[in-house]
Amino acid sequence: MADPSSYRPKPGQIPDSPGVYKFRDEHGRVIYVGKAKSLRQRLANYFQDLAGLHPRTRTMVTTAASVEWTVVSTEVEALQLEYSWIKEFDPRFNVKYRDDKSYPYLAVTLNEEFPRVQVMRGAKKKGVRYFGPYGHAWAIRETVDLMLRVFPVRTCSAGVFKRSAQIGRPCLLGYIGKCSAPCVGRISPEEHHELAEEFCDFMAGRTGAYIRRLERGMQEAAEEMEYERAARLRDDIGALKRAMEKSAVVLADATDADLIAVAEDELEAAVQIFHVRGGRVRGQRGWVTDKVEAVTTSGLVEHALQQLYGEERGDAVPKEVLVPALPEPVEPVAQWLSERRGSQVSLRIPQRGDKKDLMATVGRNAQQALGLHKTKRASDLTTRSRALEEIAGALGLDAVPLRIECFDISHLQGDDVVASMVVFEDGLARKSEYRRFQIKSFQGQDDVRSMHEVIGRRFKRYLQEKQKSGEWTEEPAGDARVDDNGATAATVTTDTDGLEPDPMAGRPTDEDGRPKRFAYPPQLVVVDGGAPQVAAARRALDELGIDDVAVCGLAKRLEEVWLPEEDDPVVLPRSSEGLYLLQRVRDEAHRFAIAYQRSKRTKRLKSSPLDAVAGLGDTRRQALLKHFGSLKKLRAATVDEICEVPGVGRKTAETVAAALAGAAPSAPAVNTATGEIIEDDGVPPAALSAERGQER
Repeated sequence: MADPSSYRPKPGQIPDSPGVYKFRDEHGRVIYVGKAKSLRQRLANYFQDLAGLHPRTRTMVTTAASVEWTVVSTEVEALQLEYSWIKEFDPRFNVKYRDDKSYPYLAVTLNEEFPRVQVMRGAKKKGVRYFGPYGHAWAIRETVDLMLRVFPVRTCSAGVFKRSAQIGRPCLLGYIGKCSAPCVGRISPEEHHELAEEFCDFMAGRTGAYIRRLERGMQEAAEEMEYERAARLRDDIGALKRAMEKSAVVLADATDADLIAVAEDELEAAVQIFHVRGGRVRGQRGWVTDKVEAVTTSGLVEHALQQLYGEERGDAVPKEVLVPALPEPVEPVAQWLSERRGSQVSLRIPQRGDKKDLMATVGRNAQQALGLHKTKRASDLTTRSRALEEIAGALGLDAVPLRIECFDISHLQGDDVVASMVVFEDGLARKSEYRRFQIKSFQGQDDVRSMHEVIGRRFKRYLQEKQKSGEWTEEPAGDARVDDNGATAATVTTDTDGLEPDPMAGRPTDEDGRPKRFAYPPQLVVVDGGAPQVAAARRALDELGIDDVAVCGLAKRLEEVWLPEEDDPVVLPRSSEGLYLLQRVRDEAHRFAIAYQRSKRTKRLKSSPLDAVAGLGDTRRQALLKHFGSLKKLRAATVDEICEVPGVGRKTAETVAAALAGAAPSAPAVNTATGEIIEDDGVPPAALSAERGQER
């Protein structure tokens, strides 16, 4: 615990101007980011008597080891910089709203030649019009199904669209009138794009004029005794009205607004947002967060606005934002929202009428969300705490293992040997810390030796990080930088010792306060295996002089827990929460290793001598194989025969012939499970599926 007076800036050193400040801990990690109209006055509040500080603020300033700041011109700039730093550094003491689910949107891809209506999740794309978010994807599909009768916009995937164009026949929706079939030329690209624009206008709330137009057309058709057309228009009007009924009118003046409500207690806060467009509720979303800092309702609202609109532009920011409490001060936040929209945004508290009543409804939803979250969280926390306590008791640990790392080895009969490292913190998976290894110090199948290598490499990196931070002064043994796939740094970024981060979890760096890859040691290392693997892991730690990390192994046969230098395993009850947690950790490591091993094997099996031909891309490579039928026939072809392939000139043909002549043909591979011969131009799916039964 640090004394705040030890890093307090000298009097007069802090400027009396707007800015953003960062507190860092002893390792240089950013633990808190804040903004202030006056940096001098705000930072002075942190360096008063600890007894007068809020408990959470006291914890933050005693965890910190330094403070720094950046001066900006206006409070709006401070707001923008604060949001950027919170997103970049992910400080542990800042309030961060995280969605408990991925919300679906109704999206219209206006950036395509033939726009498509579909359900989309995740990051928003440029040129795509979004409506929502919705609570459930089925609600979007029901609405779209009703509206396709009137607006028959394309909904099929690119593959289906291309296939229909090739065969000259539309899909089923084209036959039943729910698609205008632009794939077969029933409608021009311009007409289809105009149809998509009308769909968007209707979804945006401009419904009255369109329905009145359909009603006039129905009356004219009836007067002209075109009863079939009048009946079709009547059914179209009914479909649109049913689609409109799914989102009832809540604000009579066709208001575009977002309503934000907050429910909170001493420890947690829940935020609910209703998106109202054209007077109708078009979507709903919610967040729950821990109150890791001393924050008021105004502060929670400000953080929610940053989270909600930090990445939005234009119409995604509504004209009106209704909140339960205004940020302090409110002017910079309102100006920031107006800049993101491009026009004036009203940020206010509803005082009377329909808007106040709707805000009360949003508030009730927030209260229910907080109550439900606390019920689930209590059960979950109790279970995880009991599991960690059972593990600590069974293994004889001094404290519960808050960080557990598990390692597993995977290979296919000794080929493509890889390893995985998964991390669980507080009983929950932390996927951003997952890592993957390739075994390169030897060839063949030796799980014990592989485990020794992987554990050694992981903890060598830990010692190197300690040396960088000044916590450890001895010179650790270094390893050479290795590229796992033999690729250049521009195409594949690998870590020291052939370590590759999980591509699904991003690539954190280790500079300027960002989380470091291996700076945090586990309290417990779990290996997938029995006594030999545990002994190898313990030996690797002993060779590095690490004696404060516990090691155990979980054997699959009887789910026994093995400890170093113990002749008999520890047997946990089958109903034990601790055993269940260890099984989840082990199974996750096994899944992650298997996925990596399969991806590497697939790349190896799909490799071809054509891959090494300079200037030969995927298109011409596929054209060559399609023309000759196999790599074997291509190898036997002459330069003139290769030149017959469209797009392949004589120079390229000579290069291809030389490359194939230099690559000796390998003997045909045989699948031992089925007896099937694997040709040199591809791998039958049956072979891959048979191999999966033999992989470790």
